[in-house]
Amino acid sequence: MTTMIQDKNGVIAAAPSSVPDRHFRNAWVFDDDKAAITEDITEAKKIFQDKIRQVRGPLLDAEDVVYMKALEADDASAKTASVAKKKALRDAPAASAITSADTMAKLKAAWDETVLGASPYK
Repeated sequence: MTTMIQDKNGVIAAAPSSVPDRHFRNAWVFDDDKAAITEDITEAKKIFQDKIRQVRGPLLDAEDVVYMKALEADDASAKTASVAKKKALRDAPAASAITSADTMAKLKAAWDETVLGASPYK
């Protein structure tokens, strides 16, 4: 059975066994040489960075509350820790592991669970 699947450039036919990871659906392209769908790594990186931005929004909001409580309590060490965590969250989409990833496996492994929490790609 053949399933019709739309890649980022149009509609193509592909066997269900050749369907790649759906997290990066908008990065799919048809590879004529392999007669299969693959991911455009450049587009996948953009999708990955957008997912980081989506996840970090509520984390930044929560960290703002932590910072305000530290400010009210005049707790210098808590303020410093909060500032560092917010910086790590802001810097997450520009991580070198993302820009240097040349395979989908390396890209998925670039998710920093210490900063962003559990990876949606496991």
